[in-house]
Amino acid sequence: MIRTRSAHRPARTAAGVLLAAAVLTACGGAPAHQGAAAVVGGERIPISTVQAQVTALRDATVVAAAGGARPEENGLARRTVAELVLDRVIARALADRGLTVTAGEIDKQRQADAAMLGGEQALEHALVLRQGVDAAGIPAFYRQQLGIRKIAAAQGLDAQTPQGDAAVRKALAEAGAALKIEINPRYGRWDPQQIALVDAVTDWLPQRPATA
Repeated sequence: MIRTRSAHRPARTAAGVLLAAAVLTACGGAPAHQGAAAVVGGERIPISTVQAQVTALRDATVVAAAGGARPEENGLARRTVAELVLDRVIARALADRGLTVTAGEIDKQRQADAAMLGGEQALEHALVLRQGVDAAGIPAFYRQQLGIRKIAAAQGLDAQTPQGDAAVRKALAEAGAALKIEINPRYGRWDPQQIALVDAVTDWLPQRPATA
């Protein structure tokens, strides 16, 4: 169940979510967007939440790599935003189908993987280095993985097959469109069809009219 992710592949799902960098800043002042990294289905994801997760992941990666080079922070921030959005997209796709991923299911899969790798410490080490997941993010990692499996299985498919992958992509695209996802342009723009962050092309906050 643990898969190696390339530098340009932030999501850990069969949907193959891709991420492209965008470096734009926001200005203006709309309360719903102020201080937000994203707004998903009306729910704000604060920039402070993203920053806290980036710091935790960066520090965990350095420790796991035995003092190796620190990860590039901008890349971690964009990837973190993508993961936080994807969590909500998967949750919506599951809810639309009357499906859930329980804490018990997450624990069962986590324990099975830990046993296969030689223990919980080995699992945590593998996840942070191979998947970019720190200890606090492990439940979300398994919730995504199991959610993807269930979305495909609901149609009698395996998420790791081309047919299952296509079904998952369709489900996530529909969920993303329904959630009306808005991303702070410094991180990019969510494309529901690609299930990805892509280069931003629109303003995040409304511009104040120019004065004479």
